[in-house]
Amino acid sequence: MLEPSHNDELPAIPGKRYFTIGEVSELCAVKPHVLRYWEQEFPQLNPVKRRGNRRYYQRQDVLMIRQIRALLYDQGFTIGGARQRLSGDEAKDDNTQYKQLIKQMIAELEDVLLVLRK
Repeated sequence: MLEPSHNDELPAIPGKRYFTIGEVSELCAVKPHVLRYWEQEFPQLNPVKRRGNRRYYQRQDVLMIRQIRALLYDQGFTIGGARQRLSGDEAKDDNTQYKQLIKQMIAELEDVLLVLRK
């Protein structure tokens, strides 16, 4: 079983446009009720809501959740500290998101390469 606190060990994000709360829960190793709570605490986290108030997250939301998760679980920030860090360091956060996105793309390209070599 993977140690749930390390973002490097989380599964690759599929190349889809929208993700359900259940899918995001698995991709980020965070329970759905925690995701709903984080939506209230972090203004940056605002999934699209469709009929029946169902949430649909986009790739940038998944990356933001992984970033929040890393701040809270890996770096020991409080909710307030993580919120302040995310709102105060926009340039640094963008940089971190780009790095995560690049790592994600590399992982996906390596998967494609494995398929092509078969």
